[in-house]
Amino acid sequence: MLEVKNLKKNFGDFVAVKGISFGVKKGEVLGFLGPNGAGKSTTMNIMTGCLSPTKGHVTIDGHDIIDEPAEAKKCIGYLPELPPLYMNDTPVEYLRFVGRAKGLKGKELKEQIQKVVYETKIDSVKNRKISQLSKGYRQRVGIAQALIGNPQVVILDEPTVGLDPHQIVEIRDLIRELGNQHTVILSSHILSEVQAVCDQILIISHGKLVAFGTPDELEEKLAGQKELVLVARSSEHAVQDILKKVDHIAKAEITSHEGLTTAHIHTDVPDMHSVSQKIFQAFQDAGEALLELYVQKASLEDVFLRLTEEEAVAETQKSEKKQSKKDSEAEGKEEEKS
Repeated sequence: MLEVKNLKKNFGDFVAVKGISFGVKKGEVLGFLGPNGAGKSTTMNIMTGCLSPTKGHVTIDGHDIIDEPAEAKKCIGYLPELPPLYMNDTPVEYLRFVGRAKGLKGKELKEQIQKVVYETKIDSVKNRKISQLSKGYRQRVGIAQALIGNPQVVILDEPTVGLDPHQIVEIRDLIRELGNQHTVILSSHILSEVQAVCDQILIISHGKLVAFGTPDELEEKLAGQKELVLVARSSEHAVQDILKKVDHIAKAEITSHEGLTTAHIHTDVPDMHSVSQKIFQAFQDAGEALLELYVQKASLEDVFLRLTEEEAVAETQKSEKKQSKKDSEAEGKEEEKS
C-alpha cells in the first residue's frame, strides 16, 4: 500500500534522512519511532507531499508522491502533531470545509461527514464550537478531518500528546478500529501505546533505519539474551549451591532482601523451558522453597533505548573521526607553510 525506497533529505550540509526504505501493507498499523531530531517528522512530511525528497521515492497505492502528487495525496489522510483546527467553526462546519478542499460535494460530502463523525464518536459535540471542546474531542475532530475522503493510508503524528489517561485509552481504541479499514502510520513517543496497537514497528535514529519488524520480532532479535528470574525463600549460599548443579547456566546474579533471594539467570541454550524444568527439580531435591520462576523478556522501551543509543555512539565516533582527519590535514598544511 505504501512503499518508501532509499529516501534521503538534505537541508544544506545537514543530512536529515539517510537512505530509508520500508513498506506498509494494506490494513497494517505501523508504529514510527525515533528520538527527537531522528528524522521522523521530515520523513512523514515527505510521505504526505509537504516536502520533496533529495533522493528516493514514496509510492502510495502505486502512485509516486512526486510524479503523481494529486493521485497520491487522494490516498492519504494526515493528522499533524498540532491539528489545523478552526476554533470558531463547529466540527461539522470544519469537516465540510476540509471535504470541499478535497474535492467532495453534495450528497457524497454529506455522507462522508456523517461517516467520520460516527467513526470518531463526535456526534454529541458536532454542533458545538471547536474552541469549547476538550483536548480529547479536538484530537478526534483532527482525526476526523484526516478520514474525510476515505483515504487508504492514515498518518497520525503524536495523536495522544497532551491528553489525560482516559482520553489516551479512547484514542488508542479508535486507532485500533481505524486499522480494520485503513493502513495506519502512527508516530508516538509513548512506547506502550505503540506496542499495544501496532502490527509493525519502525525505529529510526540519526536519519537511519535501525529496526523494522513486529514487536515480538524486535524483542526477540534485538533485545539481547532473555533471562530466567527466580525468587526463593532460601539463603544466597543455598541458591548458589543449587544452581551449580543445573546444566546450561552461563551466569547467575544473586541478591537477597528481607528473607527472599532473587537470581537473574542467563543460559547458554535457547530452550529456557528445559532449563526451568531442571531448576524446579533441583530445588525440589534440595528441599528449598522456590516461590517464582519466569522468563523475563526485554520491553519495547529496552529495545528502543539500546538501538538509539548504539546509533548515537556510532554517529559521535564518526563525527570525531571526521574532525580528527580535518585537524590532521590542517596541521599538515601548516607544516608545509613553515
